[in-house]
Amino acid sequence: MMRTLTTELVEQLTFHWEGLVRPKLAGLTDEEYLWEPAPGWSIRPAGSPEASPFGTGDFRIDFAFPEPDPPPVTTIAWRMAHVIVGVLGARTASHFGGPPSSYESHEYAGTAAAGLAQLEDAYAGWIEGVAGLDDEALARPVGPAEGPYAEYPMTTLVLHIHREVIHHCAEMLLLRDLHRNSNESRRVM
Repeated sequence: MMRTLTTELVEQLTFHWEGLVRPKLAGLTDEEYLWEPAPGWSIRPAGSPEASPFGTGDFRIDFAFPEPDPPPVTTIAWRMAHVIVGVLGARTASHFGGPPSSYESHEYAGTAAAGLAQLEDAYAGWIEGVAGLDDEALARPVGPAEGPYAEYPMTTLVLHIHREVIHHCAEMLLLRDLHRNSNESRRVM
C-alpha cells in the first residue's frame, strides 16, 4: 500500500481521536463537563451575572482577547468549545467550505451530550477536509485567513491544528481524571 502525506496526517489525528479521546470521553456527565477545579473560565447560562457577551443561544463562553496573564483555569466545557470553535470550526470554515465559526456567533452547548455532539461534528468536518487534500494542496500557502501561518504550506497548518486538538483533548481527559478523584467539585450552574 502506498503511503501518502495525506494518509499520514489523517491517521495521526484519527489514531488519537478513535483510540484515546472519544473512548475516554464516553459517558461524560454534565457535572464533569461544567466542573470548575478552581475559579476560571467556563460556559455559563446567558442570563447569569457572570456570563460574557460571547455566544448565542442559552449559554455564553468566558473569553477575552488578549488572554489574561496568567491564563485562567478552564473547564472541560470551555476547552471543548475552544476546540469546536477556535481550533477546528474556524479552520474548517476557512479552508474546507464549512459553516462560519466564531466565538461571538457560536451556540454553546450547556450539556455534556450536546458538547460532545458538537465536538464530533467539528472533528468530522476537519478530518474530511484534510482527507481531501492532495500533495499540491498540502504544499500551497494557507493564505491570509491564518495570520502568522499565511505563507506556510497547508501541511504546517494541519500539523499545528492536530497538535492543538491533541493538546486540548489531553487537558479535557486530565480534568475528567481529576474530577473523578476529587473530594470537591464546583458546578457552574
